[in-house]
Amino acid sequence: MKLAKTVKRICVTKPKKFRIADCDPAATYGLTKEEAEKLLADDVAQLADLHERLWAQDRWAVLVILQGMDSAGKDGVVKHVMSGVNPQGCDVHSFKAPTPEDLDHDFLWRAARYLPERGRIGIFNRSYYEEVLIVRVRPGVLAQEHVPKQLITPDLWRQRFKDICAFERALVHNGVLVLKFFLNISPQEQRERLLARLEEPAKRWKFSMNDIAERKRWPQYMEAYEEMIRATSHADAPWYVVPADHKPFARFVVARVIIDAMSRLDLAFPEVKGKALAELKRVERALKSERGPRKRP
Repeated sequence: MKLAKTVKRICVTKPKKFRIADCDPAATYGLTKEEAEKLLADDVAQLADLHERLWAQDRWAVLVILQGMDSAGKDGVVKHVMSGVNPQGCDVHSFKAPTPEDLDHDFLWRAARYLPERGRIGIFNRSYYEEVLIVRVRPGVLAQEHVPKQLITPDLWRQRFKDICAFERALVHNGVLVLKFFLNISPQEQRERLLARLEEPAKRWKFSMNDIAERKRWPQYMEAYEEMIRATSHADAPWYVVPADHKPFARFVVARVIIDAMSRLDLAFPEVKGKALAELKRVERALKSERGPRKRP
């Protein structure tokens, strides 16, 4: 399997033609579980190196957006893909129901508060895209957002799509690499994962009755996701539709996309030269001239 071809295959570069029905949630493109896990282990180490360079260079920021139905594997991606990254330079924010303060601002406000600084990786477990997903599928949510009634028209979603694209382009133009992943799980696989949560005592705490309520709206959500991806996959921040029925494969693919994108940033450790280098050399000589054996860890 050519990995570059796989990454290209899941990237939505022609959004007007995108159909969720054309994406197989169980696809692995010939990769076994063992192969995916081994490749992920290698990629975790590579991502850690890229992150260290990102941190040291302090020019770029990386924003990773994870969207998907309940139990699609968003938490698992964070846990496994980011396992080698220095926690000091990585922030994860999970977007739950908006607070009263959130509702008194525009729909992008709370996301903007948690954008990553230069040199850091920020991960949004769900994101501002919930505003064109759950808010659209469940109209009662929109009624709580304090939006003026005259602005709630059939054009509301189209306008929000435009606002999101403009927001992301502004981020990209200011040095933020935006990577968006839709973890595409099948309803059959979701059923198995929900049952596992119910049957295994160690997993029951993860179960929520809301998962069942949302599951009943599966067709509406798929329609909302499809239109969202068509409207917001653009050259500056395309969507990657990741087959998510097989967890090791999904995690590996997300890691590989992040690595490929970060590798194109030309990240490098700052070079010390001139007077600064001369001063370091002076300090080095002074330290070496001190008496006593050197201790190595």
